[in-house]
Amino acid sequence: MPSYSPQLNLIERYWRFLRKKCLYSTYYPDFAKFKTAIEQCITWAHYKYSEELESLLTWNFQSFKKVQVSTV
Repeated sequence: MPSYSPQLNLIERYWRFLRKKCLYSTYYPDFAKFKTAIEQCITWAHYKYSEELESLLTWNFQSFKKVQVSTV
């Protein structure tokens, strides 16, 4: 695994998901509301976005076990 590969790190994928759902294009006038929005998103994510999270947070990666290499 490369030294920095956020696409392979589950917490990086989850954080990107949270930013997309509760932070993008949203203005929070103070830190308390910002913190509450993140906490609510984390708390309810597995109910509201279960299918999306199930496909996002998997260890299924592309495999190259049966690749045929053609020589030219």
